[in-house]
Amino acid sequence: MNTNPDNDTDLRRKINSETARMPWAELEKHFAQGSVVFVSPDLDLIDVAVRISHDDKDSISSWMGAGKIGKVTDEQAQAWTEGQALLWTSVVHPFILVQQEKAKLN
Repeated sequence: MNTNPDNDTDLRRKINSETARMPWAELEKHFAQGSVVFVSPDLDLIDVAVRISHDDKDSISSWMGAGKIGKVTDEQAQAWTEGQALLWTSVVHPFILVQQEKAKLN
């Protein structure tokens, strides 16, 4: 089995095909269970999902230390509720990774 997160084409395809945009309102129950993790828009959601699925502790620790991934805070949840946010999501059991859309460049 291929365990290199940088060269895992099949897993990347699977995760990419299962990634979808969802309204925050549909994710709130998972947030209440503590299973929703935010991913900074400057990271690649698919890459993060692959590395989490491979339990890449070095990358995960680095991102957490830099505040680029972590459990969704009450403040984030409230802002997304008020803004009726639509977020990119990827499931890496037992977590649901969420990411705001990257700002569009004009």
